[in-house]
Amino acid sequence: MSTNKFEALEPWVREILRCPVTGATLVDGVGPGGEPELHSTDAERPLAYPVRNGIPVLLESDGRAL
Repeated sequence: MSTNKFEALEPWVREILRCPVTGATLVDGVGPGGEPELHSTDAERPLAYPVRNGIPVLLESDGRAL
């Protein structure tokens, strides 16, 4: 069984997802509790966004500093 929570998203959708704060590319990550997240690749302000039920939640208010 795969642990990738984003398999259901079309590849072109994954390609266009960006951090809503910095515009940086987002990559798969894991939160402190082991939950899936998307991590911003911005070098100056890296942020993490939760993934709930396989859906990325790209709201600035839900982002946390890495």
